[in-house]
Amino acid sequence: MSAFHGVFPYLVSPVAPDGAVLEAQLRRLVDHLVDAGVHGLTPLGSTGEFAYLDAAQRRRIVEIVVDQARGRVPVVAGVAATTTADAVRQAQDYAAIGANGILAILEAYFPLSEAGVVAYFTAIADATDLPVVLYTNPNFQRSDLSLSAIDTLSRHPRIGLIKDASTNTGRLLSILNRTQGRMDVFAASAHIPAAVMMIGGKGWMAGPACAIPRESVRLYELCRAGKWDAAMTLQRALWRVNELFAAHSLAACIKGALQIQGFAVGDPVPPQAPLSVEGRAAVEQALALAAEALAAAPAA
Repeated sequence: MSAFHGVFPYLVSPVAPDGAVLEAQLRRLVDHLVDAGVHGLTPLGSTGEFAYLDAAQRRRIVEIVVDQARGRVPVVAGVAATTTADAVRQAQDYAAIGANGILAILEAYFPLSEAGVVAYFTAIADATDLPVVLYTNPNFQRSDLSLSAIDTLSRHPRIGLIKDASTNTGRLLSILNRTQGRMDVFAASAHIPAAVMMIGGKGWMAGPACAIPRESVRLYELCRAGKWDAAMTLQRALWRVNELFAAHSLAACIKGALQIQGFAVGDPVPPQAPLSVEGRAAVEQALALAAEALAAAPAA
């Protein structure tokens, strides 16, 4: 199984209106997150707007994150494609750049058979020696991973972890039971992280952790220490950020939160809209509530 654990923020992709990657802001964000104690970094997840970036932008973002991380924490880069050949090329390219793992995402226009889905993820895992995290998000994807497909993929030596972004936390327990120790699970923003940790989760990969990294790390530490009452007190306060993340565009919410905190990461790539005035006010309140809860939370 994978050694990855803890809080892996889904990084935003700072992009200027002309399409240039805002390198200085991305490097500053990486340092900020590492200093906050996160356990890894995940560029090109959903919050990273992978579906809105071209190949050159994606590659440059991975290069910057790997370079700025400097081995302090692992970098798990998102690989997403509609064809197996493209996904394999991305995985090999990011491995050559120095990524420590692959977050494997399937984009599909037409529905695919289960055999086709399994073959796609298997090809990614076969393409490099890096550990692979499966990512399934049925709210946005045309083809989902069934429990039987996950069971099959869990037998691959480099596929040992899944981030299931369905809203069904019970499905995570089904995955753990079905794979019998071969597959670890990460919580997504749709799940309550403390609840996932209680059933045996290894941590979470999620956009909100990009905006509230210190709070997320403290929550993880409290869960690991078994201090469930303190963890749930903090979790209740942090959940407001997850609610806003679900209510607004993913990138708009987290980019807006980072702008409030002084990071000039730009707006979401059009035709996505930036965070509304009302959304911005709600995010400001949620960030203040999270900071207050962190100050009141005990050490793990």
